[in-house]
Amino acid sequence: MTFDVESVRARFPSLATGTAHFDGPGGSQVPAAVADAVRDAMTSSLANRGVVTAAERAADAIVLDARRAMADLLGAPPGGVVFGRSATQLTYDFARTLARTWRPGDEVVVTRLDHDANVRPWVQAAEAVGAVVRWVGFDPATGELDDVADALSERTRLVAVTAASNLIGTRPPVSAIADAAHERGALVYVDGVHLTAHHPVDVAALGADFFACSPYKFFGPHCGVLAGRPEVLADLRPDKLLPSSDAVPERFELGTLPYELLAGCTAAVDFIADLVPGTGTRRERVEASLTAVGEHEDRLREEVEAGLARLPGVVVWSRARLRTPTVLLTFAERSAADAYRYLAGLGVNAPAGSFYAIETSRWLGLGDAGGLRVGLAPYSTDEEVRRLLDGLAAFLRSA
Repeated sequence: MTFDVESVRARFPSLATGTAHFDGPGGSQVPAAVADAVRDAMTSSLANRGVVTAAERAADAIVLDARRAMADLLGAPPGGVVFGRSATQLTYDFARTLARTWRPGDEVVVTRLDHDANVRPWVQAAEAVGAVVRWVGFDPATGELDDVADALSERTRLVAVTAASNLIGTRPPVSAIADAAHERGALVYVDGVHLTAHHPVDVAALGADFFACSPYKFFGPHCGVLAGRPEVLADLRPDKLLPSSDAVPERFELGTLPYELLAGCTAAVDFIADLVPGTGTRRERVEASLTAVGEHEDRLREEVEAGLARLPGVVVWSRARLRTPTVLLTFAERSAADAYRYLAGLGVNAPAGSFYAIETSRWLGLGDAGGLRVGLAPYSTDEEVRRLLDGLAAFLRSA
């Protein structure tokens, strides 16, 4: 399968600056096609969704196209695709809605491996109704998540788990976790924000009742997407305005949707589908492209890790057997924040911090400072990896 990284890079205007972007986990660069789609939507004749005027029909078409596009990306039914301001906002909304079905003594499971956006909303919702929070840790030596089944009981109502850690890249066995949770009648909420940019996603195969992601992590605009099982969504009654639609998924979308951003979401999925030459349905092309992306990124990750192993005083915390191309590192005698600033001066963007995975960072013993995170992307190259490693070597030699 051919993955032509130079051809891919030519479609990103921002890459012309020469900056090496290892900051994709915080938001990817945007191809011209996505920016064009946003602009075209904003400069076209649009109105609130409807079926009478051309402007109404154009807005309706944008929404329906975006639902189909995200369904093709995630392997989910279009009727379960919910749009929101961000994945964090959507998770808070669903946490509040689901908590109405909990009773004192019911249990919610969260993990130390998760971004705080898939921890705090559930902790706060549980506290509000008297539910019990069960915590699942992970092995700092390996980065592997502990057995979630050990935290489950007949009182478990929801398990919140990441599909991939945005800090150390660990990919837990989500489908096995979902099977164990479903055996006890619990729902499963998966944070797929970090995984979706790097590997093919099949929400049904994962067993997720809810799967949240962020298009701006995979070349799209800043908004949030949740793919839920329509039959589960149909049983939930969120707060909404009286005249707003009670249909699924519209009942979960507050106010007028940002049509221009949804047009950008569709363009982002089409861009992904065309990353490698091929034929077939858009879903099939998405799977083929992201498979090729994963192979490209994993090869570069191995180059990064081999280079880091040759540098003195570097500790790599990304150690799980199955992981995304995301490497967290610290230095024996220097701060990650200093390395971040040093590399930035060389035109290499590799930020430092805990990146909202505060429980993960503390569990590793790194505190709130976290470490330096190197996040590879489809547009990353061997030359950029060499620049990164040379820059780190120079940083470690500097006084």
